[in-house]
Amino acid sequence: MKFSKQFNGYQSEITQFINELKVKNPALEQEQLAGRALLWDKTPIDLDSQLRTDNSRVAQQPYVYQNEH
Repeated sequence: MKFSKQFNGYQSEITQFINELKVKNPALEQEQLAGRALLWDKTPIDLDSQLRTDNSRVAQQPYVYQNEH
């Protein structure tokens, strides 16, 4: 039973909507990539600076509102 060959021309309503949206706004995919780059794609971490940052941290007191005086 091969179902994939039987329904070659079928497109769901969602697929049709997305295709129409892409035709109306051709820059949509570029805008999506720019938004992703802005929010999610981060620069690689420099391991030397990460190690220096970790080593330079000052230990926090267990109860921050209590002074040692």
